[in-house]
Amino acid sequence: MELALRRLIDADLAELAEECRALRVSRGAMKGPSSQEELRQARANRALSPRSPSHAVQLYIEGDGHQVPVRILASREYATPRGVFLDIHGGGFYMDSAARGDTRNQQLPDALGIVVVSVDYRLAPEHPWPAAPRDCETAALWLIDQAESRFGTRRLASGGSSAGATLAMTTVLRLRDRGITDAFVGSVLQFGTYDLSGLTPAGRLIADEYFIQAYAGHAIDRTDADISPVYADLHDLPPTLMLPGTASNPSSRTSAKSERARTNAKPERHGRPAGSRAHFPQLVPRTAQL
Repeated sequence: MELALRRLIDADLAELAEECRALRVSRGAMKGPSSQEELRQARANRALSPRSPSHAVQLYIEGDGHQVPVRILASREYATPRGVFLDIHGGGFYMDSAARGDTRNQQLPDALGIVVVSVDYRLAPEHPWPAAPRDCETAALWLIDQAESRFGTRRLASGGSSAGATLAMTTVLRLRDRGITDAFVGSVLQFGTYDLSGLTPAGRLIADEYFIQAYAGHAIDRTDADISPVYADLHDLPPTLMLPGTASNPSSRTSAKSERARTNAKPERHGRPAGSRAHFPQLVPRTAQL
């Protein structure tokens, strides 16, 4: 089985496998807040964490009756952007912010000469589904309309990690359903949660997690593709690079979705750093070049 899994590792990522294993060991078992009180404390603890200086510019986009904040990070090396990457942060739909990703997101512009636009979508449980996908869709539509005049390029890509990967997927599905199928040239999805219904084997592994209740507990049908993209019709989507971690539950969720996506016409690359647990942001500059 290990030999079979190793064949799924992209050659460009194989050298990082040991680093991912070491990261997994150092972090140990991880689980998110299991109640609103634990969530409140986790948010407070993260707010106290020091942040590195940032060159991000924050804008507010009008949409859906309210303003959606986005953070823009440009290259400090390249005068003309080669493209724009729409980043959607993770955090279980109920934690974190675009600002917490500034350090990582600055690596992409500096390494690749692109602009990163990170969206600060509304968080559950204060703003449950469909608030977050609506905010991400608003940011995507804004980019489609403004990228050429503001950044000098119409070449767009999108992606995210964990809940951000889920929202990146629902965003391209929403665009597709609007008839917009060629605005984004690709997506990079890292260890996303694609089934929140609890009906698939992978979904049952996380069925009792509080983040699902906080985000979509009120939904009548959590097999709605806007909540659980694994149930979506996947035609006419941009090429997608999917990155699970072999030692985390999202691995099976990503693998299931990957198998479904393989039946579509557009190509998908599926990288799997062996032994990785979940979050490996150090891969982002590398995977963005694939």
